Amino acid sequence: MKTYFVYALYSKKYNKIYIGQTDNLRRRLYEHNNGLLSTYTKRFKPWEIIYSENFSTRSEAMKREKQLKSQKGREFIWNIIKAKEL
Repeated sequence: MKTYFVYALYSKKYNKIYIGQTDNLRRRLYEHNNGLLSTYTKRFKPWEIIYSENFSTRSEAMKREKQLKSQKGREFIWNIIKAKEL
């Protein structure tokens, strides 16, 4: 059974976040940190995973990704960063 992940990345150097979804978290972090994906993430390397959730279907992961990209979801991620004092 395949697992899908929604994740939040944080660039401490630039104080930026990125939210996405994937079926391979380790590979996706590598891709972001090596400029293989989004032009946004290319500009703000290095990235670290600060939050992730697992889902059994891609559609569930995509729904949660959309929630985390909302203002309320972004506040949730920023609160995690503040709590970890990153």
